[in-house]
Amino acid sequence: MFTPGHFHPMMVHFPIALLTIGFLTDLISVFYKKEQCLTKMGYWLEVTGMITTLLAFGTGYFFTNPMEGEAGLLRDRHEFFATITLITIVIATLFRILLNYQNKEQSPLKYVSLALFMIAFVFVSVTGYLGGSLVIDYMIGL
Repeated sequence: MFTPGHFHPMMVHFPIALLTIGFLTDLISVFYKKEQCLTKMGYWLEVTGMITTLLAFGTGYFFTNPMEGEAGLLRDRHEFFATITLITIVIATLFRILLNYQNKEQSPLKYVSLALFMIAFVFVSVTGYLGGSLVIDYMIGL
């Protein structure tokens, strides 16, 4: 039977995939400066990754059940990193949108933007790992 608790596991794969591919695309664009499509692709993957991060965070916050014991502690850690991920990707994306709006995408500030994106990528990876541990180690959602 389908319940609202299914929304979170359905949504979490999007920010993980979009932010990972977006960050790698932006990283590759540093070495292949002539390929403008890589920078544009990284930009749009970052924007859509931020939107799906908001959706994944919201579905986790509103539609998942509380837990106790070791699983509850792991869930608390997962929620903490999810919050940090959300904050960092929003900051990184808004900074990037500002750079794009001011036509400074190719300035040295691009490296600040890339560093912020890398931090968000690291945090979404940790968050995904902890969420996967909840599923695999504690059979949450199975």
